Amino acid sequence: MIQRLFALFLFASFVSPIPAQTKVYHEEQINTFFTELKQASTRTFKLWNKNLYGPILLVDPGTRKLYANEPDLQGGLQYSTHIYIGILPQEVNFSNTALDWNGKRWAMIMLPLPEHRDDRINLLAHESFHRIQPELGFKLNNANNNHLDEKDGRISLRLEFEALKKALASSDKKEIKKHLRSALYFRKFRHQQFEKAAENENLLELNEGIAEYTGIIVSSRDDQSTKSYLTKGMDRSLRNRTFVRSFAYQTIPSYGYLLFKQDKKWNKKINATTDLTDYFMKRFATLIPSTTEKDFKDLALKYNGQVIFDEENERDSENKRLIKEHKTKFVESPHFEIAFEMMNYSFDPRAIIPVENFGTYYPTTRITDIWGILTVEKGALISPDWKKVSLSMPISIDNNVVKGDGWVLELSGNYTIEVDQQKNKYLKKMEVR
Repeated sequence: MIQRLFALFLFASFVSPIPAQTKVYHEEQINTFFTELKQASTRTFKLWNKNLYGPILLVDPGTRKLYANEPDLQGGLQYSTHIYIGILPQEVNFSNTALDWNGKRWAMIMLPLPEHRDDRINLLAHESFHRIQPELGFKLNNANNNHLDEKDGRISLRLEFEALKKALASSDKKEIKKHLRSALYFRKFRHQQFEKAAENENLLELNEGIAEYTGIIVSSRDDQSTKSYLTKGMDRSLRNRTFVRSFAYQTIPSYGYLLFKQDKKWNKKINATTDLTDYFMKRFATLIPSTTEKDFKDLALKYNGQVIFDEENERDSENKRLIKEHKTKFVESPHFEIAFEMMNYSFDPRAIIPVENFGTYYPTTRITDIWGILTVEKGALISPDWKKVSLSMPISIDNNVVKGDGWVLELSGNYTIEVDQQKNKYLKKMEVR
């Protein structure tokens, strides 16, 4: 039986490929990385009353070589001097994540790892939390926070960061509480501006925010180093293209660490339904006054507000230009669409661009599905309902390899690409018997 993808040709920006690993590790170094996390997890076992240390895969993006701390259950990894080695199959995407593979649930981390020991443990612990996350009752989710790519959403988030940085830098309890109140004020103002902002931010913070908080605590930096790491993280985030998927790495670890200094068990008092904003307001005994536009602007000026307003106004003009460009290319002009069936993908969350209600632009991504493997290096648009991806028009079709400008589709053996001349505005699959 041959299966054919009947493609919709309607309408397609910009990307750099995933960098290959350049640093070569000896097996002893890899084993040291595993030992570092194991020892750190033992010291912080009470954080979740569950051992964070478990199956780990370190993957070299350039060669797809795997290094593991224990064997899989299907013989894909071979023992070699304290660790296990193998090759990640082409149909499995690599990224910093948790995944089920060859009979076990793993924490997967891409090489190279950070040079600094504390930063390595932080990253390994973050992904190890995702491995045990379902067992702890926290749901994996992909909540839409596109409002954080809009000017007003970015402004209030950056002001929240500024207030959090001042809280972290303060030693006086009254000062800390004052800045925390300001941070939560900016947060509540944003939630008032955008429908479902509170709900969707909370979902991602319960996912990535709690994972990063876990990494912060397990790394066991001293107080000053922890505050410095959190502050520099907020500063580094300004270099990212967007906050849509990255903001939670900054907010919850900062609030969480300040609360950790009062209550080291606070994280065990929350669950998948906790409203973290309300939770922190109660735990910090903070009341937020009515969030009016005038009060917001007055308070903003105390937190570098004028600079933030000016920078975001300038960014907004360029952002609207990019959105128009991607909308024209992927929605309004002829393009190639592929419907998802059992999609899995990897991408850089720092570079995505929401395109109105048409979906999200990914400069680079690798998508696997039952129809094959799609590698994108010059942009693609994934629909908001996660049902399809839009690309520029194909340039060549050679057997099972389809190429476009900046993308390659390697079809599985049972699929071919054809143009439906009569119905060329959607993609469908047909079975030919």
